[in-house]
Amino acid sequence: MTELDTGLPSVRQVQMYIQEKKGVEVKLSTGDVLAGQIVWQDPSYFRLVNAQQESFLLYRAAVVYIKG
Repeated sequence: MTELDTGLPSVRQVQMYIQEKKGVEVKLSTGDVLAGQIVWQDPSYFRLVNAQQESFLLYRAAVVYIKG
């Protein structure tokens, strides 16, 4: 299993969003845009929870951008 490289700036930025419970907008390679809070990350996935408390597992490689 691959470990999360906490030395990478992108990983640290997402971790900051998680710690600050900051709302983000995530665009996926499918063109879908989701808004909510990222509550955790691992080497392959993010978990995003939206305002309606729906939970999404987002495949890291499918994310085009995260706007904080």
